[in-house]
Amino acid sequence: MAGMSCYKPGERSRLIYAIREYRGRNDDPKGFDWKDYRNLIIRAHAQLGGPIVLVWDNLRMHLVAPLREFFEANTAWLTVFQLPTYAPDLNPQEGIWSLVKRDIGNLAAANLGQITRAVKRKLKMLPYRPGAIDGCLAGTGLNLSG
Repeated sequence: MAGMSCYKPGERSRLIYAIREYRGRNDDPKGFDWKDYRNLIIRAHAQLGGPIVLVWDNLRMHLVAPLREFFEANTAWLTVFQLPTYAPDLNPQEGIWSLVKRDIGNLAAANLGQITRAVKRKLKMLPYRPGAIDGCLAGTGLNLSG
């Protein structure tokens, strides 16, 4: 899973995410590569219709040269701030993942597909819970006013 918690003063908070199931095939990627993260950012830009301030954690894939080059090439609409190392408490998306895990923690799934469906269902429901996404930002102690 990869996701972005999107905040804009005066507007409803949003989630933009991607989920990939690894099915054990030799040609299937096991995780997200830099292109997947780039595409998620591009999709967010298209959906949000404006500039993006990206607060980025230190996942190794987030630090690769092609992604940094993408950031540099798109400074007209993309500003990137790197979180300090080991600072999940400053990342609102960690709160989102915690909410998802809490709700599916007791799921007795028979296969990966059931887990994926449960995660997608939870992610689709979160924006309709008043304050859930906003609460994840508030939990970090960060604010939008800068």
